[in-house]
Formats: sequence, C-alpha cells, structure tokens
Amino acid sequence: MFVRTALKPLPLILLIDDDLVSREVTATLLTMLGYTVYTAEDGAAALALLTAAEGRPEPLKPDAILMDAQMPGISGTELIAELRARSQAHIIVVSGSNPPPQVTAAADGFLLKPFSAEILGKLLESSQPESAPSLLDANDPVVSGEVLAQFRKLMPEPAVRKVYEAVVADLGRRIDAVSCAMAKGDTAELRRIGHSIKGGCGMAGALEAARLGALLESGAIQAGGNQLDNREALLRDLRTAARRLKNMLDAEMPA
Repeated sequence: MFVRTALKPLPLILLIDDDLVSREVTATLLTMLGYTVYTAEDGAAALALLTAAEGRPEPLKPDAILMDAQMPGISGTELIAELRARSQAHIIVVSGSNPPPQVTAAADGFLLKPFSAEILGKLLESSQPESAPSLLDANDPVVSGEVLAQFRKLMPEPAVRKVYEAVVADLGRRIDAVSCAMAKGDTAELRRIGHSIKGGCGMAGALEAARLGALLESGAIQAGGNQLDNREALLRDLRTAARRLKNMLDAEMPA
C-alpha cells in the first residue's frame, strides 16, 4: 500500500470501478467503516456525478475518490485530470497490479487489490499527520491587473481569452510533469519545469503559478530527501492556482 498525502476523516467517498463485484465489495467495506459511499461504473458516470445538471443542481462533493486504474473509456491520468478539474477530493488509485508510474504519480495514493477492511480503514483514518501549510501568498492576485489591461489594449477580448486558455492548458500539462518528476526523484527536471512555469505564467501575469514555478526552479522544493510535505504542498497549490486561473477566466471573459 502506498499513501502519498495525509488524509483527514472522510465522510463522503466516490467509488469508481467497472467491475461489479469489486465495486459492491468495496462499497460494503466502506459502509461498514462508517463512510457514505456513492458509486460509478466508469469515468463518464463519475464525472456526471461531479457536475451539476438538470435534476441534480448540486454536484457531488466527495472528500475522497477511489478509482480503478484501468477501465473502459476515460481512465488513468486522463480521468485523474478530469476529476481534479471538478473536485478537490483526495484521489486514490486501486488496482490488482502495479499501474504505470505516471498514474500513481498523478494520484494521491495507491491501494493494491485485494485488500482488507483494516487496510482500507488505515488508509482513510484520521491518524495521518496534518497536511503541510499552503505555499500560496494571500497577497498575490490570481492575475496581474496591469498585464491583463495591457493585453486588452493590444487585442480583442476573444483573443485575450485564448491566451489565458492556452496558459491554463499548458499549466495542467506542467503539473502532470511535476508529479512524474517528483515520483522519479528527478530534481533537474523539476527545475526545468519550474523555469517553464515561471516564464510562461509570468508573461501572462499569472502571479500565483509563476511564483510557485520560481520556487521549483530555485531548488527550494526538491524531488527527494525529507521534504515530502513541502513537495505535496507545492503540487497541491499548483493545482489550486490552475483552478483559480480557470475560474478567473470564466468570470472575466466568459466564452
């Protein structure tokens, strides 16, 4: 069993598994442990639960997501990215064999099938250490007002939106690369990715993400050693910065 991040008590869990038997057995174990469980038979069904729709105005807001590593349709890192975009839940990959390293790197934990209620409970119990504090600066705006104003003077609003759409998409790819580099212990790659994030986001005035990229480039956050909490905090904060940038884009420049 591999657990990468600390977890607090989790009252609501989303379970995604295309195998009916595995899904029912795991759901039963979770219910016995006192958790409220929602199930989905594939990635598409899970994403639907996390999205507001007719007849379901409020999307599901799980505290943790258990997902099978290999399913028909959306699965693996693609599904993890889609789940991240819709939820702040801890994502735990469950598999009967070791999944590709990029999948475990993108998730917050890995649980090997078969597992007992005891092992599952230990993964979710509250005795884990507290998460590291955020590295985000509360004084940083999501986007520099000055840079945004300059863009709006130089190009029409749809073109400005395309610039920030490209920044959000690129930042998502960079975050996935950061996860993989951390899993491999590749400090040089982390510095390179940090430089790219700092440069690209800095040019667009995305101040939060640019500052986190600078931390990576400087080597303040290493791939290995005893800085697990700081690495996890930075990865979490990068995802938060990307989400805030996307929210700003939708609010300021709706499509």
